Amino acid sequence: MAIFNLGSINIDLVYQVPHLPKPGETLSALAFSQGLGGKGANQSVAAARAGASCIHIGATGPGSEWLLALMSDYGVDTGSVTQLDEPTGHAVINVDPEAENSIVIYPGANRQITGAMVEVALARAVAGDSLLLQNETSAQQEAAALARARGMRVVYSAAPFDLAAVRSVLGHVSLLVMNEGEAAELRAAEGQLPAVDCIITRGANGAEWISAETEPLFMPSFRVEPVDTTGAGDTFIGTLVAALDLGLDRSSAMRRAAAASALQVTRPGAAQAIPAAAEVTAFLAAQGA
Repeated sequence: MAIFNLGSINIDLVYQVPHLPKPGETLSALAFSQGLGGKGANQSVAAARAGASCIHIGATGPGSEWLLALMSDYGVDTGSVTQLDEPTGHAVINVDPEAENSIVIYPGANRQITGAMVEVALARAVAGDSLLLQNETSAQQEAAALARARGMRVVYSAAPFDLAAVRSVLGHVSLLVMNEGEAAELRAAEGQLPAVDCIITRGANGAEWISAETEPLFMPSFRVEPVDTTGAGDTFIGTLVAALDLGLDRSSAMRRAAAASALQVTRPGAAQAIPAAAEVTAFLAAQGA
């Protein structure tokens, strides 16, 4: 099977800062780095590094060939990424000494993706394949509808949270992924969580898979010393969907996802910090898990 990911591709501009900026404050950064990022690209890299066949659907602007080369090096199929005149999306990321971050995103080409581009890419998909979605691109609703019509599993990360975007795709979603804050916002708006499988990630406090058909499945996090938490949630999701695609059960998939995200936060950066499948297996063996 294969994973298709309609997802953002960003240039991450990462600044190590003594503390996260306060309103009106100007800070001098302690260090700077530039790399591949975006929720979509991170999830595609995580899925590919976990051993799945991953096809990325996205868009970049001029001069961003290096981003696609990095994705290809990680094993992602970038044949469905379109180059447009709009600049490539980018993110300004501040990271403090405790590994907490604050992020400002410019969407750029990510918001210029059309339903027609998605339709061409999904023509390769078959029943049983998976589609990943987030809220950093356009054409999510069209993609979700097309995927469900083809018998695909649709996994939707409701981030950055947008209630209208969630409502527009929810009827096509197989698995809804949110962090605690996003889940709280959805509950407040709707009165309850939707009647679809949901995963709620809780950072250092683990993650929970909630399903109407079975008992909730809780997966604790692995205790590590974090360096940079940027991309941890994306690593969890990409690894999880890859594990499901490769035939693992829910519990085993959640365990590998928790291990991958634990390893990822011990390294600086987003996509470049995502571990390979062999590293995750070795980490789990060392943990006796």
